[in-house]
Amino acid sequence: MNDTNKTPPWSQPLTVADLPNKRATTFSIKPDAALRTRIADELGLRGLRKIVFDGEISANGKADWQFSAKLGATVVQNCIITLEPVVTRIDEVITRSYTASPPEYEAGSELEMPEDESNEQLGDIIDPGEVMIESLILALPQFPRTADAEIQENTFTEPGKTPMDDAEARPFSGLSALRDKLENGGE
Repeated sequence: MNDTNKTPPWSQPLTVADLPNKRATTFSIKPDAALRTRIADELGLRGLRKIVFDGEISANGKADWQFSAKLGATVVQNCIITLEPVVTRIDEVITRSYTASPPEYEAGSELEMPEDESNEQLGDIIDPGEVMIESLILALPQFPRTADAEIQENTFTEPGKTPMDDAEARPFSGLSALRDKLENGGE
């Protein structure tokens, strides 16, 4: 992922032209300890205890392909408050539809985000390893916290002045007091 010219070690590209049309192509990716360490380092994780990605790719009509898999992983991240380890179990079902002829859009036209985000443009290869890493990244907790972690409120000010709390630091916190004052005729 750091160097776009190098193939990442988790890559397992399958050439679409070589995939059979009559039956599903199954795959199972279970990175060893060294590769799990490399993935954890690449993703900024404290550890990756386990990751398994099992699935299949099957023809969907004459030119399209359906990808379905199950991701299972146990990740260790730093708590955003205490920096203590937080262990998270991830179990996700992953689906992708690879379409040879996606809808065409007029240049400059406005587009709405489709509800089905699993549709992708079909290229020459389908890489289950890349889908595994992408799916893991999307499934990671953004703000991992230990069960007992609490954000403490600190106040700092000059001696003799009233400290400002978190509510007062918000840019629109004074508007409600002003509104109330105006509604009460300035009292």
